[in-house]
Amino acid sequence: MKHGKKYYNALKKAPKKEVTLEEAVKFVKANAGAKFDESVDAYFHLGKELTKGDTAVRGVVKLPNGSGKTVKVAVFAGGEQAEAAKAAGADFVGMADLIEKIMKEGWCDFDVAIATVEAMKEVRKCARILGPRGLMPNPKTGTVTDDTATAVKEAKGGKVDFRMDKTGNLAVLAGKRSFDEKALVENIKAIVAAVNAAKPANVKGVFIKSMSISSTMGVGVPVITTIDAE
Repeated sequence: MKHGKKYYNALKKAPKKEVTLEEAVKFVKANAGAKFDESVDAYFHLGKELTKGDTAVRGVVKLPNGSGKTVKVAVFAGGEQAEAAKAAGADFVGMADLIEKIMKEGWCDFDVAIATVEAMKEVRKCARILGPRGLMPNPKTGTVTDDTATAVKEAKGGKVDFRMDKTGNLAVLAGKRSFDEKALVENIKAIVAAVNAAKPANVKGVFIKSMSISSTMGVGVPVITTIDAE
């Protein structure tokens, strides 16, 4: 990625050693990487053994101050659950029509997919398309449910899914740079708690090896990993 003057000016001032979460948030807010309201993400590098397929880390976090992102939700359901999803504000609701659109056109113009237990029998046909994009409904993240209304409201209200990649890295949306410092700190503490809660039982030793935060176009700031998540 090619960076501009703002990035390089911030890079000169950025902390070279780990700082407290509060200090890191203050720096990110004071050093914009772009003119638009950038997203702020928390990045984690997890233990080396976590690169093995059987210890993948996946979970969900409810951000106390929301994500600041407009989330498009697709719901695969019929009958009462379809009507409940529409009433709750789902952007797309359907079954065979949505599945056909995904299968034929590769359509994935949504951020979260929710399905009823019954609907999953058909939604599995889309696994090769939705899976690689992190959009496949999953019981572990609360997106396979027969309470579609609650799931839609949670997705719209700041619930964020996270999943570790093959190299043991994890990135989680924490909010917008326009959020005040307290809101971002609270959101990131909630993320740290959720990541720690997702630690596989068979993993020993240091779980979070390193952590940093940055805005979309900004400089990454290393953060002390021993954060009090309370």
